Amino acid sequence: MSRVGIIGIGHTRFGRRGDATVQELAFEAYREALVDADLDPALIEATVIGAVPEYHKQRSVAGVIQEYLSLTPRPTWLTEAACASGSAAIRSGWLAIKAGVHDVVAVIGCQKMTELETAEILALMGRVGDVQWESVFGTTFPGYYAMFTRCHMHEFGTTEEQLAQVAVKNHHYGARNAKAMFQKEITAAKALDSDSVAAPLKVYDCCANADGAACVILAGEAAARRLGGARTVWLDGMGCASDSMSVLRRGDLTGLPAAREAAAQAYRMAGVEAADVKVAEVHDCFTIAEIMAYEDLGFCDRGEGGAFIADQQSYLAGTTPVNLDGGLKAKGHPIGATGVSMTCEMVSQLRGDCGERQVLGADIALTHNVGGIGQYCFVHVLRRD
Repeated sequence: MSRVGIIGIGHTRFGRRGDATVQELAFEAYREALVDADLDPALIEATVIGAVPEYHKQRSVAGVIQEYLSLTPRPTWLTEAACASGSAAIRSGWLAIKAGVHDVVAVIGCQKMTELETAEILALMGRVGDVQWESVFGTTFPGYYAMFTRCHMHEFGTTEEQLAQVAVKNHHYGARNAKAMFQKEITAAKALDSDSVAAPLKVYDCCANADGAACVILAGEAAARRLGGARTVWLDGMGCASDSMSVLRRGDLTGLPAAREAAAQAYRMAGVEAADVKVAEVHDCFTIAEIMAYEDLGFCDRGEGGAFIADQQSYLAGTTPVNLDGGLKAKGHPIGATGVSMTCEMVSQLRGDCGERQVLGADIALTHNVGGIGQYCFVHVLRRD
């Protein structure tokens, strides 16, 4: 079957972007992607927007973005899957091209989160679980992941020091990413001494809300070879799975079954194994989430995620470098933009454009984007010929 390639990428600076509206952020990323692809915007046949609408004052954000990009009356639509909305949008654009409906599609993930107060954001995120049986009891997003942490610690002996090492690593690389929200290294002592958020998770175990946007331009194989040439990066493995909205219905809180299923699908489609992945972006909304991802994706065995980070196997020189752009932890987490941002970073790695963060010889990369508390998971395998 014909492949779908990425021929252009664009990325804004993440952070508190009071200088731009959501449509201006989308345009900033879109314009950069057009320049990167050296593409005439007349060739864009459709756009897919990844965003969570509740965070915006504008009810239907895809429409205003399409208008701002001067792409009307071409089709556009919004894709939402909580924190995995960006990867869901990429899958939607990929499907449109595979179906033969469109040949060149711009996918834009964008989010303005800092327009809301922290209490409002916590309330919204607390409803990511089952609103009938769980959120009515006051659940919060950190609270859910604190449960995962406690279970992982109890089952496998994972320590707070190992959690802190994830934060240290990601801030180390975030300090080398000009578009990251936090560009400053931290020490393990600073992470361990930070205030409690939802025990045992502390401030430095948690990612930050942010504003930002990212864009990838997808094209069918013939168009990609013509327009993108040797710089094209291929989406060769696409995995997607779901799980119960309620953690009460899950038998295992030491990992995410949806992530394991999505990874199996993506590896099978791409014809690769976990050991073939040279570099990865995983969903580190909390430090425990990155440790669980190591295990769910097969980078190490179940229960060995803590040792994996302690041995620096996810560092640049490790067996599987992970989140070399700082991850959500240091780069920031504008939830609609995250999956597309991950993809931009992996395209840059496969092109060899990441400077001091570059994984030498990287030819196969992976993104792992989780929505909510594991209700949705998208795993994509990218390859450079």
